[in-house]
Amino acid sequence: MESASNGEEPISWEELYNINLMPSELFFKFRKEIEGIRVGLNLEFYNAPTNDFQAKLVLKPLSPERRWKFIYEPIHQDVRILSKKIPITKFLNLQIGIGHNFQLHATGWKWKLTTCLGGDGISRIQNKTSLGLFPGMDLRFGWRADYVLPEITGALGTDDPLFNMSTGRLQASLDRVEAIVTHTS
Repeated sequence: MESASNGEEPISWEELYNINLMPSELFFKFRKEIEGIRVGLNLEFYNAPTNDFQAKLVLKPLSPERRWKFIYEPIHQDVRILSKKIPITKFLNLQIGIGHNFQLHATGWKWKLTTCLGGDGISRIQNKTSLGLFPGMDLRFGWRADYVLPEITGALGTDDPLFNMSTGRLQASLDRVEAIVTHTS
């Protein structure tokens, strides 16, 4: 536990270390490989903070030097073409996309910088882990961990305490579970 310097009660271990195993996103992905292109139907369910559903039709080349993917969302009437994630550094990627919304009659483009590390004042690791159940059936888990490392400090001859320990913090969660069914010819 961490001692509070301002006279408050110490923070409990439950507040310092929290692991949430209830995913907020559940995806069912059905894939079929046809002549060098993967055709996918994604059914995406979101339960937090609001209950939502999306369906997507995804086309992308199977070649390792794939440069794009096509996404159509019939509910929102969006069409997008996205570049693959372009590595800028070892941990930083850039993705560029252009799209059109048929409801709004609007065309535009977006870009996104992503990383598996970093956060807002807190260190973050986020990743996807895949588990092949049998040929054609995979489970993928999207997880993240926000943490502050423990710290020990001390001082002598100052107003600071001789010994002070901050226990750190950990907030880990299982954010997404994907069931992926792939049919190959």
